[in-house]
Amino acid sequence: MQFLITLKNSGGGQKDEVPEATSGLVPPWLGAWADGGSRIIVMQDLSAPADCRRGIALAVAPNGGRRTKADHPALPIAPQELAECAEACLTAGASMIHVHVRDAAGHHCLDVDCYRATEEAIRARVGERLIVQVTTEALGRYTPKEQNDLVRKLRPQACSMALREIAPDALHEIAFSDLLGWMRRERIFPQIILYDAADVARLQDMRLRGVIPADDIPVLFVLGRYTASQQSSPADLGEFLGVARQASFSHWTVCAFGKDEAACAVTAALLGGHARLGFENNLFLPDCTVAADNAALITPVANVLRHLGRSLETAETQRAALEAIW
Repeated sequence: MQFLITLKNSGGGQKDEVPEATSGLVPPWLGAWADGGSRIIVMQDLSAPADCRRGIALAVAPNGGRRTKADHPALPIAPQELAECAEACLTAGASMIHVHVRDAAGHHCLDVDCYRATEEAIRARVGERLIVQVTTEALGRYTPKEQNDLVRKLRPQACSMALREIAPDALHEIAFSDLLGWMRRERIFPQIILYDAADVARLQDMRLRGVIPADDIPVLFVLGRYTASQQSSPADLGEFLGVARQASFSHWTVCAFGKDEAACAVTAALLGGHARLGFENNLFLPDCTVAADNAALITPVANVLRHLGRSLETAETQRAALEAIW
């Protein structure tokens, strides 16, 4: 599949040259290109065709490692709170829950026992109807070795890892490669978190050099992490898709900050991706009011996609999609 997107605003500017045979496609809400000009991005082999036959996976990231109940009283932190949240988000349309856990003082932690208690509570509530994904996020507290050790000791079903945290430089690539090889043998689904185009290019380079022990690996594009006030826009996706021809990852997901989280999610879904939503990155509904809970952030995206004729992944179908590449 090959198509192009023209991102432009009133600033004018030159368009890039593209193949004559390429046809245009852009969602109407994609937004203005930040550099004031026009840019055409050709996406080739980015993913399976974004049609009605392709399932779209919605994940919920309900708490993160930074927010507290002072930010929102419904922020789930304790295992039972996360289990209740998981059930509500499953009903709303999610197929995965991305979990952070806290220590006794309420601080972000990578503690095996805390994770096991949380997963046990979630499984008691929803069984296998949600994929439980843990995080190795360092948050300035954990070394690459400690992140690596968590995964090996916990043996989770799925795990997200920020490339720049778990493999911050070439010295850590061997340990990272070994971990991924072990995860593949143990059937643990990774998701590599990428914050900008440089991260995408680096991961692709690692794949070409054989550091990644597979032809493909699931990734998460974080939109707007370093923008002012962390307010993401659908146009932020252009930075990642601009390198898609050189770094084609077939299972990619987007998360975004602020009130346009839903717009970013729908845009990504229509362009062949998946979406992660929730209080970790955003507390606001599309109308700028504060969401009552995490499920309220899932519902409008799920409804829009269904109205557009798209189907949502279940945990079962999402596992099958991940198993196909990992």
